[in-house]
Amino acid sequence: MANVAVIGTQWGDEGKGKIVDWLSERADIVVRFQGGHNAGHTLVIDRKEYKLSILPSGIVRTGKLSIIGNGTVVDPFHLLSEIKYLRDQGINISSRNLLLSETATLILPIHAKVDKARELLRGSSKIGTTGRGIGPAYEDKIARRALRIGDLSDKGILEEKIELIVSWHNIFLKEVGEDVVSVRTIIDQLMPIIPEILSFSGRSWEALAHAHINGKRILFEGAQGVMLDIDHGTYPFVTSSNTVAAQAATGSGTGPSNIHFTLGITKAYTTRVGEGPFPTEEFSEDGRRMGEKGREFGTVTGRKRRCGWFDAVMVRQAVMMAGITGIALTKLDVLDGFETLKICIGYEVDGKRIDYFPTNIKAQKACNPIYEEMPGWRETTFGARSWADLPANAIKYIRRLEELIHIPVALLSTSPEREDTILVKDPFVNS
Repeated sequence: MANVAVIGTQWGDEGKGKIVDWLSERADIVVRFQGGHNAGHTLVIDRKEYKLSILPSGIVRTGKLSIIGNGTVVDPFHLLSEIKYLRDQGINISSRNLLLSETATLILPIHAKVDKARELLRGSSKIGTTGRGIGPAYEDKIARRALRIGDLSDKGILEEKIELIVSWHNIFLKEVGEDVVSVRTIIDQLMPIIPEILSFSGRSWEALAHAHINGKRILFEGAQGVMLDIDHGTYPFVTSSNTVAAQAATGSGTGPSNIHFTLGITKAYTTRVGEGPFPTEEFSEDGRRMGEKGREFGTVTGRKRRCGWFDAVMVRQAVMMAGITGIALTKLDVLDGFETLKICIGYEVDGKRIDYFPTNIKAQKACNPIYEEMPGWRETTFGARSWADLPANAIKYIRRLEELIHIPVALLSTSPEREDTILVKDPFVNS
């Protein structure tokens, strides 16, 4: 059996939650390895909807261990709120099925305050962050002043680190005219929740090592998408962590050889939330129709997503950069009823055709999509569970995407329901 990493191939919001939940039935352990509570996952199980943002999607299944790895940044107040939300819906959560890496970085209230102040200061040049403190927390991690989960067990270290973090960020807050934050206030906020947070704390690397030795199947759950990667995405309109499959190893405490299949979640069209370049963005009725049919609103923020046609150039580039083995194509049913479908097969920049997404900001903005058109289908693909249930033109569309991105479809999702999935290649089975 193989261990599987699941990542998004576009700008996030590709439908990872449903796919991870579907795969978690076959897994023993589900691991979140990067990002924070800015990543939304919506699961629909027996027509009941669960909205998660930091907890691994496997938490809603019994008999599975969910791990929040060292590569994440964790807002302890939000984590406990999300746990309560699920417990109120009948989901059992304890240290038996949830492990929080003792080396994961904590997001403190001052981080969110700094995040929001920075966005306000940027004005029209804003990046489009969720304002939840993700970036500033990662900055503290890299600057080696972060407060980590394990530090909560030592009051002396806790107070020392909080004083360092607060004194650093208060310089900025004071300079931009914001109220500074009190060290005592943060300590007083943290103290009541420390025992419960520490009840989940453990060594994720050790748990994964034992799982590997005992032949357990591990599912590594990514957040956001490759084109939001801090190194490989549309910088600076990116997230603050690496979102590619290699981060699954680093962000959880295991070796890259322990990841055998990388499944790239890919929407049948393209969406983006927030700021940044989007060559295939569709401002016409077609774009509005995609947004309405696809219910394109952010799980975490509720922000409306920008919609456009499938960008084969971008996805092909993501496939190559992230080492993707196969894709899970989602939301095909949103394209039902379109008379004509467009696929971006290249860009024109300053009169020249290119077949890659440029790194230069001006060039990114100047990318004009070169489209190939295909006939749509009037029949519905919603809820299809076999290739025989799909219209001929839908199959032709899928096959053309495979040709353009140079990777096969391993899974096809035809609705938010877990069972409405067509399996082509089981990622957990080594061929």
